[in-house]
Amino acid sequence: MANVPDAWPPPSGIDFGTSPVPMFPLPGLFLFPGQILPLHVFEPRYRQMITDSLDGPGRIVIATVVDKDRDALPGRPPVLPIAGIGEIARHERLEDGRFVIWLCGLSRVRIAEVASDRLYRRVLVDALGEIQATDDEDERLRPGLVAGIEKCTGKPLDCASTVPLGALADVLTQCLCVPEGVLAAIHAELEVAERGRKALAAAERFPPRRKT
Repeated sequence: MANVPDAWPPPSGIDFGTSPVPMFPLPGLFLFPGQILPLHVFEPRYRQMITDSLDGPGRIVIATVVDKDRDALPGRPPVLPIAGIGEIARHERLEDGRFVIWLCGLSRVRIAEVASDRLYRRVLVDALGEIQATDDEDERLRPGLVAGIEKCTGKPLDCASTVPLGALADVLTQCLCVPEGVLAAIHAELEVAERGRKALAAAERFPPRRKT
């Protein structure tokens, strides 16, 4: 279930530099800013990726492999050009060499793949800024987004007035069982008000995720 992290908002204005960043291509998965994403890492190439990342900045790009290319995962499947970059907030190295990591989403990024001398793929990243909503748009959209999140989680959102509008749209989206194409469109939307409208439209059409 999606949640609003205690350390809100996530860091902004991060300089990701010009060095390539490790890329973890995963089917149907989108990393949102502020999201805490647990991952079980078992393939040798991605074990190497985590080891290298822990020795460096600890940042990894989660790139989305669309469902039609799922069978190509053992190789080099194509990925969507808009991805999420995150930082390893916590990790556990298991006795057999596997990892369990918790990745904290930092930013939406546009990615461009480059050559890699490691087992895993690497990309250059360009952090994507948001087009903020006007005060009027915020006033119109915020109540619906908050109500949608509270309906999905069954809990009051105490920090509703301080969470950025775009983050509310992201959290509501993560609460829903949304088809891949709809999810991709919301994730890639940089205009905050439009992302809010898309999230609200999705909430009307699709059910919430089952609580675990």
